[in-house]
This record gives sequence, structure tokens and C-alpha cells, in this order.
Amino acid sequence: MTVLLDEEPPLLLDTHVLVWLMFGDPKLGSRAREAIHRACREDRALVSVITPWEVGVLANKKKIDLYQDVMNWVSSALSVPGFRLAPMSAEIAVASTRLPWEMHPDPADRILVATARSLNATLVTADDALLDYAAKRHFRALDARA
Repeated sequence: MTVLLDEEPPLLLDTHVLVWLMFGDPKLGSRAREAIHRACREDRALVSVITPWEVGVLANKKKIDLYQDVMNWVSSALSVPGFRLAPMSAEIAVASTRLPWEMHPDPADRILVATARSLNATLVTADDALLDYAAKRHFRALDARA
């Protein structure tokens, strides 16, 4: 993927952001919602391959209620016009184990950050720890609550 200098970077949605968006949750701020809609129109909205796994885990643990089968929900979410599944590579997998700072061990978050770094994307998240890491310029993030 070639990124031109005058283009905005891709947006990578954290799992909770995708869930908020799909359910119209007011926790998703208007600035973040508009940025996601714009990214969809411009074909720069990305969902990590770790997100369907994380949604399945959360549903199995009854931490979220999708009101339907997990695979049906994931298929519906991924069929939103403008969303693309971000590629997963061996490089991203290994990079998630070699992030250049102390980060909590959550594998999904590590893969999200490594994916954002690899694709020069902005991670849309409300995770305060990830936003703190982004503030230290390790990667770009947009606070989903904004």
C-alpha cells in the first residue's frame, strides 16, 4: 500500500470501537465517528484480523451480547462499505513481541499496535494505556471518545 503525502493515514479500529460503532453506542465520540465515516468513504478504514477473535472471546465470556451468532455479527460488521480487513503478516506477529517500550501483555492490543505501526495507520481507541503509549510517539492514535 503506497501512502501519498497528501492522503490521510488509514484508520485502524480497536475492537471496542467497532462494537460501539456497530451498536451506535454514544461512548463513540462525534469526532471519532466522523473520522471513521470519512475513512470508510475514502477506503482507509481497517479492522484487524485479531478483532473477530477478540469479539468471539468477549461473547463467549458474556462480556458483550451481540444478539446473534458471533460469525454472523462479524460478517455483518466486515460488510460495512469501506471497511477492509487489515493484513496480518509474520512481520506484524513478530513485531508485536518486540514493541519498543513496556506494554501490557494483552496479545490483541499488541497485534493492534504492531499492525498500526506496520501500516502507518492511526489506531482509534479509548484504551487509556494505548493512548498514553501513542502520546509518547510510538504510534498514532485517536481517542475514540472525542
